[in-house]
Amino acid sequence: MAWFRRRRRTSDPAPTDRSARDATLAHLRDFVATRVGVEAYVEPVTNVTQTTVMLVATDGEWTRRRVPDPKVAWDLARDLGIPVYDVQRTGYPQRVRDWNSRQRIARQRRSV
Repeated sequence: MAWFRRRRRTSDPAPTDRSARDATLAHLRDFVATRVGVEAYVEPVTNVTQTTVMLVATDGEWTRRRVPDPKVAWDLARDLGIPVYDVQRTGYPQRVRDWNSRQRIARQRRSV
């Protein structure tokens, strides 16, 4: 049966751990370099996701990426030279909710 035959992808190889890590680091560095007042919030592991770090700019724009563990997230934020917080202790800043609301309204206006 052909269902279980292994196929090799020649044009689109799967990303390696190293290339995925490098892409994540590049994205986070770019976010910090192109936004003002970025802060990092370390999010704990859950049943659904592993540990993540959420970067939040002054205007509330945010990005989230997975990291291996909280120590890596804390070290990464320190290497980037930005403040870092444990989201379980501080919660998310109000500006994140405000930014999400503005984005939702803008999407609704574009769809009409």
